[in-house]
Amino acid sequence: MSLFATKPKMNKKYSHRFLSFALLFITSLGCASQYGHILADNDADLVGSHSAGAATWNPLVDQAVTKLLSRCPSPIKTVHFTDSTTQPKQAESVGSALADGTATVCFIGVENKSAEEIGDFKDQLYERIDMQVNNTDAFRGISRRLVDAALLETRLRPDSLFLPGNRDLFATALGRQGTPVDYLLYATITSGTTDRNQTSQRNYLLTLELVNLSSGDAIKESAEIRKGYSKNAAAKWWHFGMITSK
Repeated sequence: MSLFATKPKMNKKYSHRFLSFALLFITSLGCASQYGHILADNDADLVGSHSAGAATWNPLVDQAVTKLLSRCPSPIKTVHFTDSTTQPKQAESVGSALADGTATVCFIGVENKSAEEIGDFKDQLYERIDMQVNNTDAFRGISRRLVDAALLETRLRPDSLFLPGNRDLFATALGRQGTPVDYLLYATITSGTTDRNQTSQRNYLLTLELVNLSSGDAIKESAEIRKGYSKNAAAKWWHFGMITSK
């Protein structure tokens, strides 16, 4: 028997796997890289570590729009029957709580009054709100391009439309484009921040305001989400508890 025992050889298959893993690990440590993947419909939105993101804005829009539309019933349809047949005639609209038939809504835009810059989310919030409002029987939306063109023609700011004279001027400009207006819709984002040492809480509020163009009467609904920010996991546990929703 030899005095120098030979070491058992590692299986080539596992050896190659080990080397590949080691190379990948070293590469990930030494190189700056980014990895992307497509999220499935049932995947949760990424929760931002320093500011609000999809996990905050999307639920806010859904809640606020739902609450606003719940106060605006769809137009009521009536059905008439003739004496000689039981076949109903064409349904007729008798109006809703908003206007006679489908109301035309001009969505002015999203105003950010929060402590954060919302960046590209501003346009996405506009489109998300606009699509949800238009997917109802009570409303018919006006193209954003026409709205922007009317504001440019009249040289009016969105907040100046609360003055009756400016509202009439704006409505006239849209009327020349063949788009009469019943209501103006405003969306406003605000926030409130509470600081405690290196941990903070920020309350995000999205408010939707539907303004009657002729009378100036308004319906307002809002939705709020509270979000905590911590420097580390220990601070999160200390201020918000060990078990949190996100």
